[in-house]
Amino acid sequence: MKTQEHTALPDGRDIPFLLLGILGIGSSGPIIAKSVMPISTLVFWRNLGGALIIAPFAYRKKEWREESNHPAIKLSALSGVLLGFHFLAFFAAMRFTTVAAGTALAALQPIFAAIYLKFKGARISGQSLVGLFIAFASVMLITGIDFTLSTRAFTGDLLGILAGALAAGYVLLGSGVQKTLSTSTYTTICYGTCALVTLVTALATRSQILHFQLNQWLLMLSLIIGAQLLGHSLFNLTLKRVSPVVVSLIVFFEVPVAAIIALIWLHQKPEPGTIPGIIGLLIGCAIFVLRNKPNEVPLD
Repeated sequence: MKTQEHTALPDGRDIPFLLLGILGIGSSGPIIAKSVMPISTLVFWRNLGGALIIAPFAYRKKEWREESNHPAIKLSALSGVLLGFHFLAFFAAMRFTTVAAGTALAALQPIFAAIYLKFKGARISGQSLVGLFIAFASVMLITGIDFTLSTRAFTGDLLGILAGALAAGYVLLGSGVQKTLSTSTYTTICYGTCALVTLVTALATRSQILHFQLNQWLLMLSLIIGAQLLGHSLFNLTLKRVSPVVVSLIVFFEVPVAAIIALIWLHQKPEPGTIPGIIGLLIGCAIFVLRNKPNEVPLD
């Protein structure tokens, strides 16, 4: 029977991959807030671009030819559906509330991932749970003031929480699928499905799809290179070796990165309580990952 340590530290090449991933996804929120493209259009082009770039690597492997891989391919498509709705919720959160608040709430995904794995029989140490709840409380501190600002900000908070829940499902599915498929095949199918879902959404809402100014396309290109390729794709690559709970938790570091970029580039000043909340968030993350005793869960 295989085992996986759900709070084990990443090592080797996974460390630089995860660091680049944090920088990549950290740039996502400010770029989304800066762009004026319709949300569904922005998600569509981002994922279509990512799928087309990775597709040649997947084509060389031709994993779809093996019948034994068909169930994993279907799950990859399902992951793409979850990713599509995650992006729609997350992108909307960036437009409705501040980048710092929206990214913080979306980073709640390890809470949802840990709850799911707990129901599946995972044993997560008491020290790790303490760190998890410190991180959760810190996120609430960062975003709590948003609830008192306006209905729009409150809606953005709810969208951020929804984005976190959908991201947890996407990460968990990706972790399982990549036990069978290569990362290139998985991400091509996942991003392609996500692009299809959001294209349908764009058409259904009659959103503009073409004819944007050059600066909007440059923002889109930055989103594809940074958030899609250096962010999501590198995180997906590490899921072959690193637990989805740990990968989800590391996404917490997107919050300070996005907040700093938004402060410098968009002049979005953090609300009172944000800085101590971010410090508490990082402390909670460190406690969770650096727990004393590794705990294992059987994998089917």
